[in-house]
Amino acid sequence: MRLRTELLSSPVGELRLVVDDQDALRALEFDSHDERLHRLLKRYYGRYEFAEGKVPGTMRMALEAYFGGDPSQLDALPVATGGTEFQRRVWQALRGIPAGTTISYGELAIRIGRPGASRAVGLANGANPVAIVVPCHRVIGANGTLTGYGGGLPRKRWLVEHERGNVQGELALA
Repeated sequence: MRLRTELLSSPVGELRLVVDDQDALRALEFDSHDERLHRLLKRYYGRYEFAEGKVPGTMRMALEAYFGGDPSQLDALPVATGGTEFQRRVWQALRGIPAGTTISYGELAIRIGRPGASRAVGLANGANPVAIVVPCHRVIGANGTLTGYGGGLPRKRWLVEHERGNVQGELALA
């Protein structure tokens, strides 16, 4: 599999965007987590290589708009992921969690029709290769606390607070 990659600066550090030949986002990882990125790419795709080229400008612009305060810009980005059928179901459900809100792993398990599978949902959430766009940061512990995040809890806290502040601001304007 040939993949193109590009770095994008953000308020939470440099992001590495990885796209395929059809311009679908295959991975988005914090640049300081290259080891995790390569481990996930190898797990989901086996052999892959990074090729010359840039990611689509619309993808960069959508992420810049997100960080500028418009979380809705990520909704239309094309994402294609490997993983098991269960993982892909969890990741698809993550994209259905509205910006500015959080749910528990148990709630997410119920949403995908697998009540009682909160641990499996947590494992799938942790194996998500597309940070931010597939918003695994919106899933929290049953007691309402922030729990595990591949990018680290300070980033998760920033992302949740960023979204809450911008969505609440939009609601106040409406």
